[in-house]
Amino acid sequence: MTQPVAVVRVGETTEVTRGPKRRMSLRSRVTLLAAACVAVVMALVSIGAYVTVYNNLYQQVDDNLANRAVAAVRTPEAQIGLRQIPGAFLLSTDMQIGVLNQDGTVTSPDRTHRPPTGSSELAVAQGTASSSLRTDTGTDTRVIALPYQDGSAMVLAQPLAPVKQTLRELAVVLALIGGGGIIVAALAGTAVARTGLRPVERLTSATEHIARTGDLRPIPVSGDDELARLTHSFNTMLGTVAESQERQRQLVADAGHELRTPLTSLRTNLELLLSASRAGAPTLSEKDRADIEVDIRAQLDELTQLIGDLVELARQDEPRTEFERVELADVVERALDRARRRATEIDFQVDLRPWVLTGDHWALERAVLNLLDNAVKFSPSGSTVRVRLFPVGDGTAVIEVADSGPGIADADLPKVFDRFYRSSEARTLPGSGLGLAIVKQAAERHGGTVYAGRAPEGGALLSIRVPGAPA
Repeated sequence: MTQPVAVVRVGETTEVTRGPKRRMSLRSRVTLLAAACVAVVMALVSIGAYVTVYNNLYQQVDDNLANRAVAAVRTPEAQIGLRQIPGAFLLSTDMQIGVLNQDGTVTSPDRTHRPPTGSSELAVAQGTASSSLRTDTGTDTRVIALPYQDGSAMVLAQPLAPVKQTLRELAVVLALIGGGGIIVAALAGTAVARTGLRPVERLTSATEHIARTGDLRPIPVSGDDELARLTHSFNTMLGTVAESQERQRQLVADAGHELRTPLTSLRTNLELLLSASRAGAPTLSEKDRADIEVDIRAQLDELTQLIGDLVELARQDEPRTEFERVELADVVERALDRARRRATEIDFQVDLRPWVLTGDHWALERAVLNLLDNAVKFSPSGSTVRVRLFPVGDGTAVIEVADSGPGIADADLPKVFDRFYRSSEARTLPGSGLGLAIVKQAAERHGGTVYAGRAPEGGALLSIRVPGAPA
């Protein structure tokens, strides 16, 4: 398949650019790597084996020549008719043998067995060299010469053709074995890559399906290897994303439900005011107008608080990587200062112990302030709200806020920290139903939890428990 080509004209010149080259697939790279590794190993083994056999064969030839030459020199002469010849001529019919005189003449059994001679052998015959061993390239033989008698040298030669034929056959065998090994390695690498990458292909297809359709169902897992653990981790991530999306959908649905009532009431009041201002419409009394204006302000305040709480929930859902050292007692004191300014008719009884943790001081202060506002909302004027911060002894500390109100019904205790949940007693009071949900979210972000119960005085007792250490 050809690559896309783009033609760009700049002035009088034309530039042709090609698309990016497609990289080799992982399966091809695994196959190539396996074949390359086997090829390198086979090459090293083949070279080592060839060199070893080469040296051994040539060493055997040299050793054989040396032994035969020593034996030929020591063999006594033989009498054939009236002639005396070296006895080695009769015993060395399987190789070339001869006696080289110092004048350069060679005596041999016949012409077919005459060994090649040269300056090296002549130097031995003349006594200027003790021995010689060389390869004669003209006849492709290995030639050795040893001193024989005064003014002569015994010369033996062995053809190298059998040795070279053996080495050629060895090279062919090693090449065939190496090539076969490379082919087998490539096939095995392809099979291993196909088998090993099949889960990766399934995971890739699943991710593409998720990106295309948004379907966050878990991916089937098979086996217990690294790829199976990767799939498990991916499924965990999918579960987290699905849970986050479900929380977002639930938040939007609940927010829409909660916003509908104040918006409907606000719209009704505004339509009444607009209708009264039209010509010919019945006028509103000053008392009715004042009541409508009070309702509009209350509804706007309710909308403002609801939107602010929604923004706070969304802000706390964001991941935060930078935490700081937080003095929890100082956080509670700052929240108390704000609560006292809002509720001057409530008395706060405070008992705080030093406690430090790593976290977000702003989120913790907002959570404590929500607990205080909730206690003030249900406490009658002139009553007391009790606030305590104390360590439990297991590496955690508890912030308790107890009010003087009617308390929480048994049916409402498990739900008071849910989003938009409001008990029947709280529906007539101002609030969005998100304050305690923000408290729960802040506690969980800091590794803690929340509790709801009854105070000894009869009111509600809400608590935050977070890890940390004494200051």
